[in-house]
Amino acid sequence: MIYDIRQTTACTYASPVTNAFHVLRQTPVNRPGQRVQVSSLQIEPAPVSRREGQDFFGNRLTWIALEDAHDTLTVKVSARIAIDAFTLPADASTWEAVQEQVFASTDIGPAAPAHFLFASRMVSLDPEIRDYARQSFQPGRALLEAATELMHRIKTDMVYEIGATTVRTTPPMSFALRRGVCQDFAHIMISGLRGIGLPAAYVSGYLRTHRPPGAARLQGADAMHAWVLVWCGSDTGWVGFDPTNDMIASDEHIVLAIGRDYTDVAPMDGVIVAAGGQHIDVSVNVIPVG
Repeated sequence: MIYDIRQTTACTYASPVTNAFHVLRQTPVNRPGQRVQVSSLQIEPAPVSRREGQDFFGNRLTWIALEDAHDTLTVKVSARIAIDAFTLPADASTWEAVQEQVFASTDIGPAAPAHFLFASRMVSLDPEIRDYARQSFQPGRALLEAATELMHRIKTDMVYEIGATTVRTTPPMSFALRRGVCQDFAHIMISGLRGIGLPAAYVSGYLRTHRPPGAARLQGADAMHAWVLVWCGSDTGWVGFDPTNDMIASDEHIVLAIGRDYTDVAPMDGVIVAAGGQHIDVSVNVIPVG
């Protein structure tokens, strides 16, 4: 599939911002099964300095500085991206076998499972979430089968509710509420998998906005989305699981950034000099063109 992606992030401030320094993670990059044909990042007002680079995990970063007073900041992303079809491999490796591979691995590259095995800034190894996940991982069960069941249980037991949580809500909090959005669903699944010794990464990206006639609309479309990558052994590698929609990540999922949790992939970080609050509005449109 080939998609045209349009994302607009508009920040409105209660009072003029005199100085601002931001790091943006809003430019897609080539990844396995994903090829960026063209992309652009427009920023208004124009920054006095702009620098491009990447982080350890290969995500594209844009550092900007703004020195003129402004009461709004608008970031527009335009991209055309080709996504390969994905077929879930018929891998019968048990989760215990994959767990043994992880702890025996000496790989420390950006995609190495070791980086996604332990607690991170927003994902603690919560005992209640660990015990919840373990119910799907009976001894000798195939990892893909067990992870798929865990994904299904999260979708069944959680209520998708915008406003029930914030970007600062931790997995134990959203798990106790049994409510949240895609970020919460992903963090809970990651916490449970890491709690039993299985690597899981956080993915931010997009969902196809317009689906074929008769197909149900996916939750998380028209906005940025989040799902989980699970390391399924050296032969299979990383497989995407979308607990918000109870589906394996497919050619309807476009990856923007990958990290240990939301803080690694937040689309906009930084510091501003101003008084009062701010409001952020994000709109996303992902249209298939071929």
